Amino acid sequence: MRTKISTAFLLLLFCSCQLLQEKGIPFKIQNTSNATITDVRFSTSEKLASTEFDSIASNQNEQGFLNMKENKTDGAYTLVYFRENGTKVETSAGYYTSGVSMDNYIRFEIKNDTTLVKFGKFPN
Repeated sequence: MRTKISTAFLLLLFCSCQLLQEKGIPFKIQNTSNATITDVRFSTSEKLASTEFDSIASNQNEQGFLNMKENKTDGAYTLVYFRENGTKVETSAGYYTSGVSMDNYIRFEIKNDTTLVKFGKFPN
Protein backbone atom coordinates (compact mmCIF):
# COMPACT_ATOMS: atom_id res chain seq x y z
CA MET A 1 0.00 0.00 0.00
CA ARG A 2 2.78 2.38 0.91
CA THR A 3 4.47 1.73 -2.45
CA LYS A 4 1.27 2.55 -4.34
CA ILE A 5 0.90 5.85 -2.48
CA SER A 6 4.55 6.74 -3.12
CA THR A 7 4.20 5.88 -6.80
CA ALA A 8 1.01 7.92 -7.09
CA PHE A 9 2.67 10.88 -5.37
CA LEU A 10 5.68 10.76 -7.70
CA LEU A 11 3.44 10.53 -10.75
CA LEU A 12 1.38 13.48 -9.56
CA LEU A 13 4.53 15.50 -8.88
CA PHE A 14 5.94 14.74 -12.33
CA CYS A 15 2.68 15.67 -14.08
CA SER A 16 2.32 18.92 -12.17
CA CYS A 17 5.88 19.94 -13.07
CA GLN A 18 5.17 19.23 -16.73
CA LEU A 19 2.02 21.35 -16.60
CA LEU A 20 3.88 24.29 -15.08
CA GLN A 21 6.61 24.18 -17.72
CA GLU A 22 6.04 26.69 -20.50
CA LYS A 23 5.43 25.05 -23.88
CA GLY A 24 8.13 25.99 -26.36
CA ILE A 25 11.87 25.95 -26.93
CA PRO A 26 14.72 28.32 -26.03
CA PHE A 27 17.01 29.21 -28.92
CA LYS A 28 20.12 31.09 -29.91
CA ILE A 29 21.03 32.44 -33.36
CA GLN A 30 24.75 33.16 -33.83
CA ASN A 31 25.94 35.07 -36.86
CA THR A 32 29.55 34.05 -37.44
CA SER A 33 29.48 35.11 -41.08
CA ASN A 34 31.31 38.18 -42.40
CA ALA A 35 28.11 40.19 -42.95
CA THR A 36 24.93 41.32 -41.25
CA ILE A 37 21.81 39.20 -41.83
CA THR A 38 18.39 40.86 -41.91
CA ASP A 39 14.68 40.09 -41.50
CA VAL A 40 15.42 37.11 -39.27
CA ARG A 41 12.40 34.99 -38.33
CA PHE A 42 12.36 31.82 -36.23
CA SER A 43 9.10 29.83 -36.14
CA THR A 44 7.60 26.39 -36.36
CA SER A 45 6.38 24.94 -39.64
CA GLU A 46 2.81 25.67 -38.45
CA LYS A 47 3.73 29.40 -38.32
CA LEU A 48 1.41 30.02 -35.35
CA ALA A 49 4.00 32.07 -33.50
CA SER A 50 7.40 33.44 -34.41
CA THR A 51 10.26 35.46 -33.00
CA GLU A 52 11.69 38.13 -35.28
CA PHE A 53 14.81 40.30 -35.36
CA ASP A 54 15.42 43.18 -37.76
CA SER A 55 19.07 42.22 -38.12
CA ILE A 56 21.94 40.35 -36.51
CA ALA A 57 25.37 41.86 -37.15
CA SER A 58 28.47 39.82 -37.93
CA ASN A 59 29.87 38.07 -34.83
CA GLN A 60 26.73 38.91 -32.82
CA ASN A 61 23.91 36.71 -31.57
CA GLU A 62 20.31 36.86 -30.46
CA GLN A 63 18.46 34.47 -28.21
CA GLY A 64 14.99 33.95 -26.87
CA PHE A 65 12.14 31.54 -26.34
CA LEU A 66 9.79 30.36 -29.09
CA ASN A 67 6.34 29.98 -27.56
CA MET A 68 4.57 26.86 -28.85
CA LYS A 69 1.40 26.94 -26.74
CA GLU A 70 -0.85 27.05 -29.83
CA ASN A 71 0.96 24.26 -31.71
CA LYS A 72 -1.09 21.04 -31.82
CA THR A 73 0.37 18.91 -34.64
CA ASP A 74 3.77 17.56 -35.69
CA GLY A 75 6.28 19.80 -37.40
CA ALA A 76 9.76 21.25 -37.65
CA TYR A 77 11.53 24.50 -36.74
CA THR A 78 12.19 27.07 -39.46
CA LEU A 79 14.74 29.87 -39.58
CA VAL A 80 14.41 32.41 -42.40
CA TYR A 81 16.76 35.34 -43.04
CA PHE A 82 18.29 37.42 -45.84
CA ARG A 83 21.98 37.67 -46.59
CA GLU A 84 23.61 41.00 -47.40
CA ASN A 85 23.30 40.34 -51.17
CA GLY A 86 19.50 39.85 -50.81
CA THR A 87 19.55 36.05 -50.97
CA LYS A 88 16.78 34.49 -48.89
CA VAL A 89 17.90 31.55 -46.75
CA GLU A 90 15.39 29.14 -45.22
CA THR A 91 16.52 26.33 -42.95
CA SER A 92 14.16 23.72 -41.52
CA ALA A 93 15.41 21.38 -38.82
CA GLY A 94 14.35 19.39 -35.80
CA TYR A 95 11.03 17.88 -34.92
CA TYR A 96 8.19 18.41 -32.49
CA THR A 97 5.19 16.15 -31.99
CA SER A 98 1.68 17.12 -30.94
CA GLY A 99 3.04 20.61 -30.32
CA VAL A 100 5.65 19.38 -27.82
CA SER A 101 9.35 19.96 -28.44
CA MET A 102 11.52 16.85 -28.48
CA ASP A 103 14.58 18.92 -27.51
CA ASN A 104 15.50 21.32 -24.72
CA TYR A 105 17.39 23.89 -26.80
CA ILE A 106 18.20 24.79 -30.41
CA ARG A 107 21.17 26.80 -31.70
CA PHE A 108 21.62 28.09 -35.24
CA GLU A 109 25.05 29.21 -36.41
CA ILE A 110 25.05 31.34 -39.55
CA LYS A 111 28.24 30.91 -41.58
CA ASN A 112 29.23 32.52 -44.88
CA ASP A 113 27.89 29.62 -46.93
CA THR A 114 25.68 27.51 -44.66
CA THR A 115 23.56 27.35 -41.53
CA LEU A 116 24.53 24.85 -38.84
CA VAL A 117 21.92 23.57 -36.39
CA LYS A 118 22.59 21.99 -33.00
CA PHE A 119 20.07 20.56 -30.55
CA GLY A 120 20.60 19.56 -26.97
CA LYS A 121 20.40 20.66 -23.39
CA PHE A 122 20.29 24.33 -22.52
CA PRO A 123 23.90 25.54 -22.13
CA ASN A 124 25.06 26.83 -18.75
